[in-house]
Amino acid sequence: MVARQNEEAPVPRVSEFHGIVITMFHNDHDPPHFHAEYGEFAAAIGIDPIDVIEGRLPGRPRRLVLRWASLHQAELMENWRRARQRETPARIAPLP
Repeated sequence: MVARQNEEAPVPRVSEFHGIVITMFHNDHDPPHFHAEYGEFAAAIGIDPIDVIEGRLPGRPRRLVLRWASLHQAELMENWRRARQRETPARIAPLP
């Protein structure tokens, strides 16, 4: 099941664009991934390879997230490393 944000456990936001919120949990399970939420939809997105590994996003938001991830793959891997060490992930520029 795809984890969603809640008020009890703050989750670092990595980016936000076009109504999509990108988060990365501290000390999350492998494989390296991030979480994308769009309204009632949520998905875990693998970083290498970039693809939806769990959950669902509608067509356009899914395409935007995958394009954004391909532009920022190296930054996402660095954030994965940081999160695994319980460091705060860095913010990543949104899609324009």
